[in-house]
Amino acid sequence: MTTHVKRAIKYRFYPTDAQAAELSRTFGCVRKVYNMALAARTEAWVTRQERVNYNQTSAMLTAWKKTGELAYLNEVSSVPLQQALRHLQMAFTHFFGRRAKYPRFKSRKKSRRSAEYTTSAFRFRDGELRLAKMSEPLRIVWSRPLPEGTSPSTVTVSQDSAGRWFVSLLCEDPSVQPLPATGQAVGVDVGLEHLLTFSTGEKIANPRHERRDRAALARQQRRLAKKEKGSANRARARLKVAKIYARIADRRRDGLHKLTTRLVRENQTIMIEDLTVRNMVKNHRLARAISDAAWSEFRSMLEYKAVWYGREVIAVDRWFPSSRLCSACNTLRDTMPLNVRTWTCACGTTHDRDVNAANNLLAAGLAVTVCGAGARPQRSTPDGQSATKQKPSRREP
Repeated sequence: MTTHVKRAIKYRFYPTDAQAAELSRTFGCVRKVYNMALAARTEAWVTRQERVNYNQTSAMLTAWKKTGELAYLNEVSSVPLQQALRHLQMAFTHFFGRRAKYPRFKSRKKSRRSAEYTTSAFRFRDGELRLAKMSEPLRIVWSRPLPEGTSPSTVTVSQDSAGRWFVSLLCEDPSVQPLPATGQAVGVDVGLEHLLTFSTGEKIANPRHERRDRAALARQQRRLAKKEKGSANRARARLKVAKIYARIADRRRDGLHKLTTRLVRENQTIMIEDLTVRNMVKNHRLARAISDAAWSEFRSMLEYKAVWYGREVIAVDRWFPSSRLCSACNTLRDTMPLNVRTWTCACGTTHDRDVNAANNLLAAGLAVTVCGAGARPQRSTPDGQSATKQKPSRREP
């Protein structure tokens, strides 16, 4: 079966001063249009109980451009502004579908600086990308080639908090095809001492990317705290802090990509635990370490790559006692403190805590696969029951 996978390939580029100024204006106009449309939709609902759709906000945008106060919206490409309205429409669709919270206004300092261009607003020819309202192509560092025989359908330009410029090209990748089926199945237990522990007994060390730069980060943050708000010195100090955070995130993302790609290539079925990380980080003693481990990002990468390559990821219910259950005789211990790393069951089997948990996850996932029940509750319904539920459901706050 032929699959058509669309993937966004991200490159870094270095704009000229004129291009940087044009893109900065575009980012500001995108934010302005998004906020004005959100305010209009909110006001219509609060005052008249009326829902405003994309077509109505598009007509509003046309009217706004004709006013003297907002005439500057005509100076940038209209396509990113229309895309901002489409993104707002999608945000409301998710909100009414109970998949997200109510859309929030974009902040000039905190929100992501980005603009999306469709095919009518850019030209890609002979390895050069030229955006609307620009006379020169972008100076892109082609760190890897685009899929052969494809051209981008959407281009997203962004600037991160560290001041780096990126362009993301969305295109179909015919090279992404289901891998040959294998009979391999593996249980994966995530942790802090070891990032991953497999049911095979293999353990992946936790690289602790944040800890490596913690001293440098603390030093730059102390310097930032001493700078006067709104000053140029504070802006420069903030940039130094942002660059350290960006370096940490880049290393973490690179490591997770390598691990998830390896897991998907080697195994047909992967069993993981359905953790509620957003609740776990409320533990202030472990919040920093849990955030640095990036368990949620690991799961997201694993799931979309499994879809790409014809693999299966089964998330066993969060209440399944994988650490307290003996994988040899199925005896369940009442308690298992976190400081207990090895324990001996009444049957005489000595367990490594993490390996035992991975083996139990593997067994639970295989059992669910055989009986046809679902071990993975939908993320939108946290109290969903499953075949491996061991405790009563608790409604999350």
